Amino acid sequence: MLTAHELLGFMSPSLALEIISYVQESDKPVYRATLAAVAEARRVRPVFLERQPRVERNKTLLATLTRPALEPASGNMIRLWLVKGQKAMLGDFLDTLEIPHSEGVVENLPDHVEDTKLKTAVDLLLSRYPAETVAVYLQAFNDMNEANWPNLKALLEAEPRLQLGGSN
Repeated sequence: MLTAHELLGFMSPSLALEIISYVQESDKPVYRATLAAVAEARRVRPVFLERQPRVERNKTLLATLTRPALEPASGNMIRLWLVKGQKAMLGDFLDTLEIPHSEGVVENLPDHVEDTKLKTAVDLLLSRYPAETVAVYLQAFNDMNEANWPNLKALLEAEPRLQLGGSN
């Protein structure tokens, strides 16, 4: 399974930059913390990055966030984008699996889900949302939650529509 920094590296640059832009526009404290982490990793002051044109700065952020040392910052950005920006998709997935949630956020995940329910939920997402967005969500879901479902892992590895890295 892919970790957050690996996800940013394997997804298309356009989706990764969309996530960075979303965080910048929707949650300034998280964006500033990310900027500070990237600045520290690059051994520059945050103001150096802040003064760069947005397009150049976001490309620098993306290039740096794919490093293992920036896993916490990458994870925070992806989680924020999913929980706040992709609520409908999260809700559709959890509703289909009949898992109680509040706007896509779950208190306790079951240890496992039935194969048929999971396949139905994934097929629903793929029919409603871009395949790459679904793949990022399911990879993040399986990696960032305490419930690691073997059947989801197998589906992510076998389903061609859920593969990342083909357009890089």
